[in-house]
Amino acid sequence: MTLDGKRILLIISGGVAAYKALELARRLMDVGADVRGVLTPGGAQFITPLSVAALTGNPCYTDLFSLKDEAEMGHIQLSRDADLILVAPASADLMAKMAAGIAGDLATTLLLATDKPVMVAPAMNLEMWAHAATQRNVEQLQNDGIHFIMPGTGMMACGEVGAGRLAEVPDMVAAVEGFWSVGAGSLTGKHIIVTAGPTQEAIDPVRYIANRSSGRQGYAIAASLVRLGAKVTLVSGPTSLAAPSGVNFVQVESAREMAVAVDAAIPADAAICVAAVADWHITNTSDQKMKKSRDGIPQLEFADNPDILQGLSTKQEDRPALVVGFAAETQDVIRHASEKRLRKGCDWIVANDVSANSGVMGGCNNQVHLIDDSGADSWPQMTKEAVAAKLATKIASALDNDLNE
Repeated sequence: MTLDGKRILLIISGGVAAYKALELARRLMDVGADVRGVLTPGGAQFITPLSVAALTGNPCYTDLFSLKDEAEMGHIQLSRDADLILVAPASADLMAKMAAGIAGDLATTLLLATDKPVMVAPAMNLEMWAHAATQRNVEQLQNDGIHFIMPGTGMMACGEVGAGRLAEVPDMVAAVEGFWSVGAGSLTGKHIIVTAGPTQEAIDPVRYIANRSSGRQGYAIAASLVRLGAKVTLVSGPTSLAAPSGVNFVQVESAREMAVAVDAAIPADAAICVAAVADWHITNTSDQKMKKSRDGIPQLEFADNPDILQGLSTKQEDRPALVVGFAAETQDVIRHASEKRLRKGCDWIVANDVSANSGVMGGCNNQVHLIDDSGADSWPQMTKEAVAAKLATKIASALDNDLNE
């Protein structure tokens, strides 16, 4: 994938991670992009306009009221002259202003005035990232159609370890490439079903059995498919995430509800089963809250849930041309996932290690193995958004090849 001819306006806000923006600009240029830089006042405390201009070969803009810059281009034209506006790093302060629609400096004015897509790569202290206000702003921006390259987890400049670290440069480049992968509109006319999140199996009105899936990977895949022009039906179990812009969103709770919703969405060109669906449901649920009793612990009785992936894979009529399953494993990942693919009858399995020390369940990063008839293709660790962009590219290629055969 190259970005030949793509014009990217790179907005660099304040924070130690601003130094990575210089490498990001260079790597984007290496794959053909034309990069222009904008420094916020905070960003200019960490790197200089001269550094950005020297690396990109274009002027670096800093001042909303610069007579020279306004005469040569003007902030309105600058906001619309790009194919993509990339904010990296995006501070908590800048995201809060974006969410509120504040236009008090050059960067925020550009972001409010643009009619082009915007991609944001947050970077901040772990407590700032986890704060309810920041998460509200992220949700608002996602609802506004802003694309996110979610932060990673690791050591920060302050010495603390956790989520909030700016995504690695290769992951950011991959996310930008994925935005245009195979070409915008390459899935136009295609209907794709995506399942995501956990399912919850009721015990009584206040208790249920579930798993630790956050839904982040499935939501990211749905968003990437929409960017490529697909009509996406996202069937999701309970999550704390906002539905990606442009999807047909179907909220469910149990595995049985998910199976009904998926069946109702057929026909489809592809089905991507990312949801962590419970294998069993409880048959002796109570209409009232179960109370502790001297008689001992209640005995729960279980029955199999419908196998959504196998049902799609073995359909006699209206089988999607491409059925992709996910396999969350804790040991012998590739072997167990390969066996699952054959057992279920799906075309591909995306396998990952979700053991306790992997940080995948509920985390921002993922490392997957794409398994098909030819074997396993192991991808490096990257953000879930980058995984989604790469997988969406492969899905588009597969459907295009199927159409042309």
